Amino acid sequence: MDIKQSRPVLTVSQLNKQARLTIEERFQLIWVTGELSNFARPRSGHWYFTLKDTGAQVRCAMFANSNRRVQMQPADGQQVLVRGRVSLYEGRGDFQIIADQMEPAGEGVLRQAFDALKIKLADEGLFDRDRKQSIPDLPKHIAVVTSPTGAALQDVLAVWQRRFPILKVTVIPTAVQGPEAESQVLNALNAASKLAPDAILLTRGGGSLEDLWTFNLESVARAVASIQIPIVSAIGHEIDIAITDFVADLRAPTPSVAAELMVPDGQEMLQNIDGEFRHLNVLMASQLREHQLTLDKLNLRLVSPESYLQQAWMRLDDIASRLQRSAGQTLAGANNQLDNLGARLSNQSPSFALATAKEKLQRLKNGLDSGINRHLQSQTNSVAIMARMLDGMSPLHTLGRGYAFIRDNANALVTKTEYAKVGDSVTAQLQDGTIAATVTGITKQTNPLSQTDTDNV
Repeated sequence: MDIKQSRPVLTVSQLNKQARLTIEERFQLIWVTGELSNFARPRSGHWYFTLKDTGAQVRCAMFANSNRRVQMQPADGQQVLVRGRVSLYEGRGDFQIIADQMEPAGEGVLRQAFDALKIKLADEGLFDRDRKQSIPDLPKHIAVVTSPTGAALQDVLAVWQRRFPILKVTVIPTAVQGPEAESQVLNALNAASKLAPDAILLTRGGGSLEDLWTFNLESVARAVASIQIPIVSAIGHEIDIAITDFVADLRAPTPSVAAELMVPDGQEMLQNIDGEFRHLNVLMASQLREHQLTLDKLNLRLVSPESYLQQAWMRLDDIASRLQRSAGQTLAGANNQLDNLGARLSNQSPSFALATAKEKLQRLKNGLDSGINRHLQSQTNSVAIMARMLDGMSPLHTLGRGYAFIRDNANALVTKTEYAKVGDSVTAQLQDGTIAATVTGITKQTNPLSQTDTDNV
């Protein structure tokens, strides 16, 4: 038997694939800290970068569906904490980390402590749904554990005053951050429990992970879990999550929302269906938290099927890069050809002929303007002459010398004695107006021009 034929022979692709599967099966989710370098963000939206320290470096990829949740702007030189899976990019045989979470290194230490305590308490059953107490639908007395000077308390009181003004509220003041906050919160929770209210609200406003750290302490979490009175946790804003949110009977995204969830609305009390709907929301939220915890546990043991798709994404980015370089070279050649054609066209430019034509056009325009002005002046003179002639022929000059026009009742001119008779009413038109008269006598003249006597009118 040929020894060479009996040896298993792998292609490079087969080798890289088996190596990737072995690495991904060996490593689960890991946290790695280091300095960012060679950060790149192609058009696909994925991130590619290198994590390094003084002794080594490792390539990393963070795909768009994960990096859109990152609340920082990555840049070379930053110290970060990255969570992800160890893998191998088969196309180049590169050992790498497929990251799904990134945060500044200082906050990352707190995040690690947060995740460790979360898993610990979940394994003990402190997050289980069956130990959650129902928030009373119609509470009479609620104790609030919070800072007396914070905006959260004012928001809560404003909501209760609007929705349920008959509620009795007792404020247990405490510091919510700083060295003394842990002991004060524990004392305040103990004092609130002794009051035996219908429910307790533990709340504060938003802040950084470090600002909210009092509510991620194990001592505070266990104190909340041990209280036999229904307790609502509303720490920070919607995006803020604290350990007390998981151990409390109800988690609200903001103090105002918590206030609304803990008391009924005066109008909605008349509609039972609205009350049932709120109760269903509470049950669904609790169930979702339980399923999310179960899913997180399973995800730690599950090799994600996304790895195949992520490999394809990286190959696609490689092809896109090569295509971009090729397109750039083609475009550069086209630009050179365009420059050559532009130079040839410039040598044959009609600009000189165009300038000559413009000069000729200007001369013609000047001549046309001069001719129009001469014609207008000639016409103006003609009009002036005709106006003087017309003025000379005007009867107004004759009337000014004492003559008058006589008109009958039909407004016709009376130019002869035969056109009028005694008793007719006539109108004499003078230069400055008219005179109404009656004919009292008529005398005919042989030579009217030598007669100086006038008719009696």
